[in-house]
Amino acid sequence: MTIVHHPHDARIYLRQIGALLEAGWEVTYAAPFTDYGLPARDERLTRTVDLRRSSGRRRLGAAYRARSVLRELGPQHDLVLLHDPELVPWTLGLSLPPVVWDVHEDTPATIAIRTWVPDSSRSVLARAAVGLERHAERRMHLLLADDHYADRFARAHPVIRNTTVVPDAPVPAGARDAEGVQRVMYLGSVTVERGVHEMVALGGRLRAQTGGRVRLEVIGPAHGAAVAVLEAAVRRGDLRWHGFVPGHQALQLLDGALAGLSLLHDEANFRPSMPTKVIEYLAHGVPAITTPLPVPARLVERSGAGVVVPFGDVEETLATILRWSADPGEAATLGSRGHAVAREEFDWTRLGPDFVTVLEQLADDGGVQSRP
Repeated sequence: MTIVHHPHDARIYLRQIGALLEAGWEVTYAAPFTDYGLPARDERLTRTVDLRRSSGRRRLGAAYRARSVLRELGPQHDLVLLHDPELVPWTLGLSLPPVVWDVHEDTPATIAIRTWVPDSSRSVLARAAVGLERHAERRMHLLLADDHYADRFARAHPVIRNTTVVPDAPVPAGARDAEGVQRVMYLGSVTVERGVHEMVALGGRLRAQTGGRVRLEVIGPAHGAAVAVLEAAVRRGDLRWHGFVPGHQALQLLDGALAGLSLLHDEANFRPSMPTKVIEYLAHGVPAITTPLPVPARLVERSGAGVVVPFGDVEETLATILRWSADPGEAATLGSRGHAVAREEFDWTRLGPDFVTVLEQLADDGGVQSRP
């Protein structure tokens, strides 16, 4: 169940549900299909339930609807898997099978970058998020999407990292498309904190300096102020914005790209985490350009699969891309190194069965006894 994420979110739909179906599970998926412009029926699944989307400050209605669905359908299942922290308190008082919360991010730290949260309320909500996590740990099972999230909790919990299916032989980086263009890619949600201003500036510089022979392409939904920034850049012709693209199609767009961008800012929510986009770039043989956030910087440096640029440094990012454009062989070599590391460490084909095993064990173990 999710009331926040796009129903075709790669972690939920492509990887987790895909692994469960492959293992023979029957899956009911409750998500905001209609609010994201999707049909409320998916033939792969045993059942789909259309929920309201929780967005901005209008969230209570979606939560009430989700609780009603949990009350009605939860007892018919062997396990409930939640993907949003705001669903956690709405399980109180319900008779449910084992409940699992998949912790995708640093919940308290995200409060600082939510544009819909008033500044006067951030510290209060951050403290409330800490309390929510403590409550959840006492009353339900947890899955962690990153090893570094473990420090926030008192007990050990299984970690199911965000990875991807690694193709056997990706197209070498730096290939030109049918228009004779080399593509620089960004994959993921777009916000100010994720570098939209830097990307837009970069897109304009690439267009001006290469005559359009190197183009920035952005794949993913935009939020907050980033929407208008991207729309203006598209009107100027500085970049191509695909919007949300379902997971497998989005990953196919990476094939043959010259570089993959991860220009995230130095935010508390980003510091302990591995941006999934960096793993996806490496998996598809695309060299990564990342800011010096500790986890992705270490991966890029030890794998030799890209470069680390200073926060907000458009000039160094531009210089790196122009160098690779002039020498696509260098980009292909870096991409090949990244692909090898991704095959060894991040291939969901091998990790997916571990996820299924964890859920099987949690379903068999039953609920978590409340602890003081």
